[in-house]
Amino acid sequence: MSEAGPRILTRRRVLLGAAALATSACDSSRPREGFLGAMERFNQRAQTALFSPTRLAPEEPVEQLTPPRDFPHYFISDTVPLAPAGWRLEVGGLVSQPRSFSLEELQRLPRTDYRIRHHCVEGWSAVASWHGVRVSDLARAVGADPRAGFVEFRSFDSGYYSSWDAPGALHAQTILAYGMNGQPLEPGHGAPLRLYSGVKLGYKMVKYLTTVRFLPAASGGYWEDRGYEWFAGV
Repeated sequence: MSEAGPRILTRRRVLLGAAALATSACDSSRPREGFLGAMERFNQRAQTALFSPTRLAPEEPVEQLTPPRDFPHYFISDTVPLAPAGWRLEVGGLVSQPRSFSLEELQRLPRTDYRIRHHCVEGWSAVASWHGVRVSDLARAVGADPRAGFVEFRSFDSGYYSSWDAPGALHAQTILAYGMNGQPLEPGHGAPLRLYSGVKLGYKMVKYLTTVRFLPAASGGYWEDRGYEWFAGV
């Protein structure tokens, strides 16, 4: 028998075994179980190992700004969500000083500005200038417990939410944005407050924020619960 024979047979066995595993274990209604769950955990470990809290997304030149009319809007409600009367941001969980912030109170915290590229899981990208308060500065303001390894963000957009790893949420380029391209944030882009970051894909950036909670465990997310990757780093 040639040397190629056993190798070809072995590859076929591997492929057949993988196909059988995928057929029996890829249940999209249970994305965190079986083969899909194993791949999700592998991807999360790999991306966590590659993540660096000091690596910054590059600033784009002003010439690269996407015209506002061409920067896509996204929400899951039937119409553009509008902030409820008396809107405030509730911040709690594993914190020493749970607080409720008005937009004006958030604007009195240290402001961060940057102009970076937005990456969507659907393949498009766009550039905008954002300004707001770093999640890390908010964490200091409420005394977030270092044991809180995750941060959950919830919205008034039909319950849209996402949870993040704490290192990603506390990254220097992860902000609660209240402004875009030098102007107050518009309803189509998440007003009065949205999450924005240089380290995650777009579906992790919750708009129309209502709640930030520092948690000991991940709580999933609107798309993550439907099978999208949880870590979603870029």
